[in-house]
This record gives sequence, C-alpha cells and structure tokens, in this order.
Amino acid sequence: MHPDAPTPGDPDEPAARNRPAAGRPGSPALTDFAVDLTSHELLRRAHVLDALGPDWDPLGALRDESAAYDLLYSGLSEEQQRVYDDLVAAGVLPGTGSGRAAT
Repeated sequence: MHPDAPTPGDPDEPAARNRPAAGRPGSPALTDFAVDLTSHELLRRAHVLDALGPDWDPLGALRDESAAYDLLYSGLSEEQQRVYDDLVAAGVLPGTGSGRAAT
C-alpha cells in the first residue's frame, strides 16, 4: 500500500468504500421487489385469441403443420435420408411416427 493512500475509515477514503455493504451491521435493509405479470399475460393471451378469430382451428393447424413437415422432408435422396436419420437420432430434428422421413 502506498504511504499516502487513505486507510479504511480515513475521511479521505472514497465514499463508496466507506458505505457498509448490504447484510452487514448498520447497513440499510434490503427491500423485496416483485412484479406479478399474471394479469398482463392473461390480457395478452386474450388479444392473441381475439386476433386469431372464431374460425381458428388449432387441430387443423397442427395437421397442416405436420403435412408441411412431411412434405419438406419427402423425396430425399439416399444420402439426404441418412443425414436426416442421423439428425433425428441426435435429437436435432424431431422424428416422424415411423422414424423415417416421408417418402
């Protein structure tokens, strides 16, 4: 330590080092801070369902998504099918019910 450096508790020491840390005797009490976003989340979901409209069919959407996925991986060459199978086995891509890409 430099001989001219202030020592702890010295009035010339920077104020930040003089302040007691939280949890030490004499330190200010901590205040809990919590925000409940439940009502906001419910409002957001209501807006999403309102935007989708009364004709939205979630099961139809899942069927369409599954059909699009099958079409995306259909007609693969032997090498592409091997890579696809490796990616499914590694958990990178979700597999189909049969474990093979649609043909």
